[in-house]
Amino acid sequence: MKTLADLATDTLFWLSLAAVFSCVAIIGWLLVRRANVFMKDYQSVFKETATGNLEDMYLFIDPQQLFIANIVALLLVPILAYLFTGNFSIALLVIAVLIVIPFMAYKSMRKKRLKKFEQQLPDVLVMISGALASGSSLNMALQSVMLEQQAPISQEFMLFVREQRIGVDFDTSLRNMERRIPLLDFSMFSAAMRISREVGGDLGEVLSTLADTLRRKSSMEGKIDALTAQGRMQGIVMTGLPILLGGLLFTLEPEAMSKLFTTPMGWGLLSVIVVMEVLGYIFISKITSIDV
Repeated sequence: MKTLADLATDTLFWLSLAAVFSCVAIIGWLLVRRANVFMKDYQSVFKETATGNLEDMYLFIDPQQLFIANIVALLLVPILAYLFTGNFSIALLVIAVLIVIPFMAYKSMRKKRLKKFEQQLPDVLVMISGALASGSSLNMALQSVMLEQQAPISQEFMLFVREQRIGVDFDTSLRNMERRIPLLDFSMFSAAMRISREVGGDLGEVLSTLADTLRRKSSMEGKIDALTAQGRMQGIVMTGLPILLGGLLFTLEPEAMSKLFTTPMGWGLLSVIVVMEVLGYIFISKITSIDV
């Protein structure tokens, strides 16, 4: 038979086990609750940001589908990377890349769209100037831009004309376009439009002069891009060279190079390499980026 001491020991053991189980259950419940709150906030911010960014570029995609695809990619791709490589650090690196890729893709798409808008603007200014010189009203000139020009400039003027049709103030519509098109060239065009409506003047002549100025500016920017092309290529090559050499060394000496991914010293060295690579590319980009 068990003695009183044994019974006390068993009771203490079961009480301790129950206390530990209760603590684990409470912590788990708090973590699940916090995770649900985080996911709801993340979903709300993601959908709101995606909706605004995509609508600015006239890409009408269901944000809920994008959110689901984002979550699936963040969960599935790192697991596959870990299963194929057996390295937890590579899986973390994949997660970081997946987080950065959507922002980089949006930034690249927006930059290309603004660049194309900037290239189309001088021709549109000449078109509006010619329409005004032939006796057309400003609204008719803007409608001709909407119908005859290609995207993205036709899309922006289409939205502007539709806002005018439903009674939005002219200055408000211009401010909305300036928010969607944050370009100095377009700001000069909108300023000319405002001044013409407030104090009068020959808007067609002003737009024709502005178009000629923008063409000269575009020509100068093209010459600068040509002169700095070698520097930009050097930045890409110098940034990619260490990565290429690291891949070759990992292929030739996998046992020696594996210490970079499996030891604290290797992780620290990789962190320093990444920081230096990023800083070097940023410095070279700043040197070769000349704003006219």
